[in-house]
Amino acid sequence: MQNLSRAAHSQQSFFLRVYHSESTLAASDILPYVAHTPEVRAQMLKTIGVKAIDDLFVDVPAHLRCESTGLPPPQSEIEVERNMKTMAALNLDASKAPFFCGAGCYRHKVPAAVDHTMQRSEWLTAYTPYQPEVSQGTLQALFEYETQVSRLLGTDFSNASMYDGSTACTEAILMALRLSGKKKNVLVSGGLHPHYKDTARTYLRMSHYGNMVEAARDVTGTENLISQLDANTAAVVVQNPTVFGHPPSDMAPLAKACKKNGTLLIGVVTEPVSLGMIKSPGEMGCDIVVGEGQSLAGPMSFGGPHLGLFGCKAKFLRQMPGRLVGQTRDSEGKRVFVLTLGTREQHIRREKATSNICTSSGVMATSFSMHLSMLGEVGLQGLARHNHAQAVALAKAVKQVDGVKMLNKSFFNEFTVGLPGGVSAAKVVEKMAKRGVLGGVPASRLFGKPDDNLLIMAATEMNTPADNKALCAALRASL
Repeated sequence: MQNLSRAAHSQQSFFLRVYHSESTLAASDILPYVAHTPEVRAQMLKTIGVKAIDDLFVDVPAHLRCESTGLPPPQSEIEVERNMKTMAALNLDASKAPFFCGAGCYRHKVPAAVDHTMQRSEWLTAYTPYQPEVSQGTLQALFEYETQVSRLLGTDFSNASMYDGSTACTEAILMALRLSGKKKNVLVSGGLHPHYKDTARTYLRMSHYGNMVEAARDVTGTENLISQLDANTAAVVVQNPTVFGHPPSDMAPLAKACKKNGTLLIGVVTEPVSLGMIKSPGEMGCDIVVGEGQSLAGPMSFGGPHLGLFGCKAKFLRQMPGRLVGQTRDSEGKRVFVLTLGTREQHIRREKATSNICTSSGVMATSFSMHLSMLGEVGLQGLARHNHAQAVALAKAVKQVDGVKMLNKSFFNEFTVGLPGGVSAAKVVEKMAKRGVLGGVPASRLFGKPDDNLLIMAATEMNTPADNKALCAALRASL
């Protein structure tokens, strides 16, 4: 008891020191958060040959060093909790308000059985399954996931997941550049989600692997990418449906033109539920197919965690980033699962690696697989039809609002409307939010044009006729 009391007193003293720390810190003041005595610190500094902790930061230019953390004074747990609840109350809860936001992140019902099943000990793990003999449940779940994603995307193989759709898209571009040889240009559709473009642009700018050639913003879904191909085009990136909700016509002609030009075609899917109705990019001739799996894997959660889908043709397998789980037999002839391919720099020499993404979204991938297993093929098709029907009902309702113009001739569960000239969609969305309706994503939020009058709306199985009615009333009042 005496030892426990002494330990508790030591811990209490430690937390009191943390609590009373000043908000303005020098580098040497940071270490009290670590349980080292001044004598131990002095010995460590002497051993590595420096006089003070600040000497460890000499390589950081002086103008980049922070004099202060900029944090407010410390608060008690009660105060922090109270302040956090106050800030959280400012949010408009998507589960309680009519909700029509999409643009790459969708609100679907993920059954409670998914969360319950996923947390069983066979599948829930804290880290990567490096030891197959103790990770058979996790490995089998990922193996089933790969099989499902391959069928869904229409590809020969898929990996064991990536961070999210945008990083998967970027990895596909880098993979295409590796495969293309001397070609360095990547033609990007005007219907690709801007966040995906931004991610790829950052990678390309810093790595110098290639150049991004961006087609004009394609609001109408009528762009002609074939005419923009040239001898230096390594890859073409097309989203299906586009960020504005247009399902492109059959991509087979584009795939044929790309093949003739020696160009790889990359298909992007941000709403996997659409594949229950729309022909997969792989079936239409895409060489690499990537996507975002969030809508089947879990809630929106303020933008994460998400799940990157990645598949490709068999002949490109060796250049596919990430990991591949395979099936084999053990010494007793039993069916077992192992990591078959690992081309990331954590597994092999950096110069031979195909990706610096050093993990996968294993939990989200397992959740995705569980949900898809529960739905089955017929269930996914039914869910897709239901989503489309909800969007059709929403479109009919919105078209009755004076001044609102529908820009889509066809769509899956998302479409774009134009508000009356001179009206900012962003301001209208804010006004609708004050009336308790989350009415969509203004294009200005994605494309950075403050006066943009385009509004992207999505409907899923979660919407009701009452939601549509509330949206139209809020839209009329806000206009």
